[in-house]
Amino acid sequence: MAPVATNEKRDNVAVDRIAELRKTQAKPTEETKLINPFYSPSAGDENDDDYRYAQYKPYFPVVTWEPLTEVDVTDRGHFADPDKKALFSAAQKVKHLTPAIGTELVGIDLRQLTNQQKDELALLVGERGVVFFRDQALDIHEQLDIARHFGPLHKHATTPIPRAGLEEVHVVYNDAARRPDSSAFSKIELWHSDVTYEIQPPSTTSLKVITGPEYGGDTLWSSGYALYSSLSPGMQTYLEGLTALHSAVAQADGSRAAGLHVRREPIETVHPVVRVHPVTGWKSVYVNPGFTRRILGVPKVESDTILNFLFHQVAENVDFQVRFHWEPNSVAFWDNRIVTHTATFDFWPQTRHALRATPHGEKPESVEDYESRTGKVATDRQIEIWKQQGVEVPQAKKGPSRARGYND
Repeated sequence: MAPVATNEKRDNVAVDRIAELRKTQAKPTEETKLINPFYSPSAGDENDDDYRYAQYKPYFPVVTWEPLTEVDVTDRGHFADPDKKALFSAAQKVKHLTPAIGTELVGIDLRQLTNQQKDELALLVGERGVVFFRDQALDIHEQLDIARHFGPLHKHATTPIPRAGLEEVHVVYNDAARRPDSSAFSKIELWHSDVTYEIQPPSTTSLKVITGPEYGGDTLWSSGYALYSSLSPGMQTYLEGLTALHSAVAQADGSRAAGLHVRREPIETVHPVVRVHPVTGWKSVYVNPGFTRRILGVPKVESDTILNFLFHQVAENVDFQVRFHWEPNSVAFWDNRIVTHTATFDFWPQTRHALRATPHGEKPESVEDYESRTGKVATDRQIEIWKQQGVEVPQAKKGPSRARGYND
């Protein structure tokens, strides 16, 4: 065989260039570290000079906690006036942001809420998924007091707490020193409901942004109620009979890889794929890309296909979503049992700093368990809303579908 002609010089240059790129990617500069924002918590130990909220920057105490055990939780929404008269009468305006999810209350000072108003807020969040407030002067201690009204507070095993202490506070912090690495994650992977691997995952969670960019750094929430309502009756029934494994392992591994101490050993917990909200009685899809690993009792290919479908619906179906642009002193309350959320990481090199308080909820209940415990029938939120509006509930069509155009 005749030898094959090559351009040796050109090939060597290409090889050297590839090696250089690999070296650069493997060793980011000290000034800017590339990170996966979901599994790589921020140390936040830079740029302290004259920063007003330096005492709330991330700190990782080297302590070890025992595994969590079950605690009694009664949702405060059970005690609320269904019409929420005390809460709504205190607001200058009640703005529903989309039909499926999201409400903003204008003119309320969260520091002045009565217990009755807090109960009504819990119910409103359980119905609307997430509720927003702007221009709130409450400090972190007052935020924690409201959170304790909703349930015992969760202490995160890996994420930072403030330097000032407060083990029950989850710090969200990114600045110019940490640039999200798009090669480390896909956007869909960042969608999650907080710590769903716990035995009793969170309920009415709050986040206050104390420093943020003028634009960018938004958060999106997606409704598990709306996702359930969008499915065919056959798919709804199928999912109601399934359970899924939720895992803390990847989050713990990410912390250890960053050289950080894991304060409580990671666990894996099985929850129903469709859970029922304890107060509204509405059914919600309860899986998320961040922590749900597989559906149990079915072939892997079936689990992968179903989860992939549901994850893409969470992330891509805009009819289920609301997007909120934070301003300093904005506060959101969301119900982690019925929504998933994600942040946009479009604001680098600006600083985004927020504090979260996270109450435990009850153990997730399947449709069967809820109906057995309460003697009530779990329902589809969208159908219940239509009934309240006097709208005739559409019947599922039989036979082939006809293509239809849509103009906007």
